[in-house]
Amino acid sequence: MGAININEMKNMLNFTVGPVMSSDAVREIGGEQVPYFRTPEFSEIMLENERLIKKFAKAEEQAKVLFITGSGTASMEATVMNVFTPSDKVLIINGGSFGHRFVELCQIHDIPYDEINPTFGEDISEELLSPFEGKGYTGFLVNVHETSTGVHYNINLISEFCKRNNLFLVVDAISSFLADSFNMQELCADVMIAGSQKALACPPGISIIVLSEKVVKRVKTNKVRSMYFDLKDALKNAERGQTPFTPAVGILRQINMRLREIDAAGGEQSEIDKIHGIATDFRNRIKDLPFEIVSKSLSNAVTPIHPLNISAYDIFTTLKDKYDIWICPNGGNLKDEVFRVGHIGALSIDDNTKLITALADLNKKGLL
Repeated sequence: MGAININEMKNMLNFTVGPVMSSDAVREIGGEQVPYFRTPEFSEIMLENERLIKKFAKAEEQAKVLFITGSGTASMEATVMNVFTPSDKVLIINGGSFGHRFVELCQIHDIPYDEINPTFGEDISEELLSPFEGKGYTGFLVNVHETSTGVHYNINLISEFCKRNNLFLVVDAISSFLADSFNMQELCADVMIAGSQKALACPPGISIIVLSEKVVKRVKTNKVRSMYFDLKDALKNAERGQTPFTPAVGILRQINMRLREIDAAGGEQSEIDKIHGIATDFRNRIKDLPFEIVSKSLSNAVTPIHPLNISAYDIFTTLKDKYDIWICPNGGNLKDEVFRVGHIGALSIDDNTKLITALADLNKKGLL
């Protein structure tokens, strides 16, 4: 096998949904020496990270933010382990691979659950929720943007259901945070999970858990059979701007830079508006191509596309090998059916033009 050409990889235009393209300022930090972190200076960075995450998530003042060195799945698992016990009974929206991940986590940790299974590409509805009204559930787990299918669920509908039934609402917003509007206080969401490599546009390696005051009390009383994922320890350390174990120090510094970039540019709504503009531009410009957008309930973060005449994975491979462009393939039974185009990270309308030009060229050559 030949040597990997790193320079070629550096020149790729990235339309995946994570990792995504980063700003110059964020990337520069990645090339610096990693500092020692048990210092007041690093604690100040972490406390500022918490303040800005809470601000952008519209969390209550008493909410707590934890930074986990691990992928989004690490924070999903930590949440399941710390918030729920075998005496709970939870509902899970299982509409794709990430909803199924919540199912698997509840199975592993012996959390009783029932599934709600929307039709592929479809949103949640009152009809799907109504059979579960008043049935003694204690929690509700949802990936608000089911990234594998591109569906953005009606979180307001889910929130009202949880309020009526007095449920702890756990929201995986990993690919949705900063791409779609989300107000923890108005939604009465008890947990919001985010990741460093999505709209935060930093390298992968850090996931974020925002906990409401109500759920913090529950976490502090639940017994967890884990050292690394016991959030009681993380909460205690977070009070001084630290973590129990060595974190991904460099990425946390990059997150700080990125959060300050967003704040200086007008805050989370400005970032959401930018991503919405890029997504809308792309969707309008593919209307004449032999594609079908597979969801009617879309996040700003990504457009899921079914090609009418060719394997979706072949399009991914051709764009990668011939045009130096990454789009996001799917796996499993969706491998040949759906590819996804992300709109998060350091992208622009001009970048859309490059992708549209490549797709139009493939179409002209009869390869779509």
